[in-house]
Amino acid sequence: MVRRRPAGYAVLRAGRASFLVHRRSVAVAGTLTLLLAATSLAYLCTGESFVPPAEALKVVLGQPSPEELVVGTLRLPRMVVGLLVGAAFGVAGALIQTVARNPLASPDIIGVSQGASALTVGALTFGVTSYAVLPYVSIAGGLLAAALVYVFAWRGGLQATRFVLIGIGFAIALRSITTLFMTKGDYLVAQQAQIWMTGSLNGRSWPEAQLLGSMLLFLLPAVVWAARAQRTVSMDDDTATGLGVRLGRVRLGLVLLGVVLASVATGVAGPVDFVALLAPQIARRMTRTAQIPLVSSALTGAVVVVLADLLARRLFSPTELPVGVLTAAVGAPYLIWLIVRSRTVGGKS
Repeated sequence: MVRRRPAGYAVLRAGRASFLVHRRSVAVAGTLTLLLAATSLAYLCTGESFVPPAEALKVVLGQPSPEELVVGTLRLPRMVVGLLVGAAFGVAGALIQTVARNPLASPDIIGVSQGASALTVGALTFGVTSYAVLPYVSIAGGLLAAALVYVFAWRGGLQATRFVLIGIGFAIALRSITTLFMTKGDYLVAQQAQIWMTGSLNGRSWPEAQLLGSMLLFLLPAVVWAARAQRTVSMDDDTATGLGVRLGRVRLGLVLLGVVLASVATGVAGPVDFVALLAPQIARRMTRTAQIPLVSSALTGAVVVVLADLLARRLFSPTELPVGVLTAAVGAPYLIWLIVRSRTVGGKS
């Protein structure tokens, strides 16, 4: 029997192995990569002092340059952290939205980021201020919050609307706990926690970049598995079960991976709101695929965070805004639009 190649796909052969590749997804990923490169170069060149692109590229390539201090010490590590944080949030949002089958489901909406924030601010209140420790505290907080949401939302299955609504309830409760922790700490701790909670890349350097990069590299095999597992989760339950897929385990694995990615990113940069909500939906609309593309979601998240931090540094110079302020300014109207659109569609149906 001759199998026809689906429309819009090409066959990529590597030795004896062959893979189906979605042409539009490859084109979108390539375009996003070029956009990210251009945005990153603009980030390195722009600041209190302008750095010529040639000198910025010399620093990136490890060549001697008089701009080593400005670019290599101050701007480059902060940009790398922003890039990694955006990619982690993008993939995390894509995985959670895939499982919930709801564009409103993202770590900062369903309580995951709030759980990571609550435990991290609690740690700051009790004197834990090391950025090497905070990501692990955030992971624990995110996992605990996700476990509570998952348990309370499970009623013989995972219903999308119930999952999102219970997550929103936990998010509100966890924000209150975070505020309580802040009132219990001294003034300086409260100020530090407040800045961290808005989502900021200010002061981030190579140790944070190396920590986040090593964690994401460690999780890369799981992300590759998730890209394949997405296809079965995107099917209806009867079809997936008929193919022998253990949906409960696959969904749990995807949610856990999404929670860990979001919690790690939150531990390094704070809860940069709405990136995990925006990036997957933008990527899906550009690629027009059945499931949310992980690579394009990661690239979109990286572009959003790097560009937002560039604008946060320069819009009100010499005052620097936290990057979370810019992402929230864009993400909040988009969230309102999503809610209105879903209600309109529901009313018509």
